[in-house]
Amino acid sequence: MAEPPKCARIEHLSGRYVVCTFDPAADDIRLYGAATLGKGGATYDRLRTHLLRKGEHMSFGMNGGMYHPDYGPVGLLVEGGRERGALNHADAAGNFFLKPNGVFWVADGRAGVTETEAYARAGIAPGQATQSGPMLVVDGKIHPRFLPGGTSLQVRNGVGILPDGRVALAISQTRVRFHNFATLFRDRLGCRNALFLDGSISSLFSPEMRRHDRGAMMGTIIAVVKPLPW
Repeated sequence: MAEPPKCARIEHLSGRYVVCTFDPAADDIRLYGAATLGKGGATYDRLRTHLLRKGEHMSFGMNGGMYHPDYGPVGLLVEGGRERGALNHADAAGNFFLKPNGVFWVADGRAGVTETEAYARAGIAPGQATQSGPMLVVDGKIHPRFLPGGTSLQVRNGVGILPDGRVALAISQTRVRFHNFATLFRDRLGCRNALFLDGSISSLFSPEMRRHDRGAMMGTIIAVVKPLPW
């Protein structure tokens, strides 16, 4: 029996998006950083080769957070229970530090998007996690810096948690403002918490959508992994 579709094309306000949803209790959602996949940044092809050696394959991939010039993570990165980057509480310039920022995490068959300071207090021990920023939606409220008339238009991607606990990963197919992107998660998808992942190298790997974005190097990839069928 064919697996039901994971991804859908959605129109919201003036933008077009691809939204893919996964169940953390059933789908193997993992984080992979450049340190695992080799110098010079992470790519979908490098990850596919890495997984093939282990008898696995990637059914979905998306860039998963911001990085330094050496492709190391700006904030928290946990891969398979191993911390590759520490939680970053600093104040600085740039989208990552447009607070509140937050953490996308997967632990014991469940997933969450949690504001950074709340995450630090919660004592979560994730198997997989990536810190990014800014938060798009925090406890049902749009980030206070996002305005309906904002002039910054970019291709953007992010992650939120649906009311039933599934993970929603979205990427715009058109250039959109932060406010509209945040309302996609809150008003269209019903996410009480959602996190911005990036806007300059946003990319997608989805055989289901016949899409394999090449070119940009990434610091981190969010992947859904499956065993090879043979």
